[in-house]
Amino acid sequence: MARQYAKTAEVRRTILEACISTFGESGFHGASMAEIARRAGISHTGLLHHFPSKDELLTAVLALQDDRSGEYLADHAAAGPNGDPLSVLRGMVTILLDQERQAGLVELNAVLTAEATAPGHPAHEYFTERYRDVRRFLTRLFDELRERGQLASDQDSPVLASMTIAVMEGLQTQWLYDRAAIDVDATVAAYLRSLVPDVDEG
Repeated sequence: MARQYAKTAEVRRTILEACISTFGESGFHGASMAEIARRAGISHTGLLHHFPSKDELLTAVLALQDDRSGEYLADHAAAGPNGDPLSVLRGMVTILLDQERQAGLVELNAVLTAEATAPGHPAHEYFTERYRDVRRFLTRLFDELRERGQLASDQDSPVLASMTIAVMEGLQTQWLYDRAAIDVDATVAAYLRSLVPDVDEG
């Protein structure tokens, strides 16, 4: 029984990897279940056994994409009076940069965030909530850094939160076009140092 569960989990992982590459290249609407099945090396019927619809596939891929970052946001919803906001910031950036090193996920995110601006898109609500959650998280973090005298910007925290997301995602898009010219890690680090000079310490 355990061997069967392991085999099922392996097949599902293979399907999701195929889905990431297909959605990343063709978008949600342009991707077909037949193409995803072909890339996963299984029959169309086999794909439908694991994921009966394309919407369910999309939900599974988005859950996989946000697995680590979602847990991190939940565990560190606020730095708290006894926490270290610098450590929280470093951890969050590490997770984002780890995701950015997976080209398939970067391509998927770039395509879906553009597509999902349409209210009827099945991922529209997901991205709406995701951006809200990250903005709230960063706003609280910048508030805490300001209270501790570690923030070098006079901009309001919600503005800094939106700017930080824009920097991360803008660099991600540029990296897709010219991977040799864009050093995401170094550029993100330079941006954060301009806001929080002590971010590299510790």
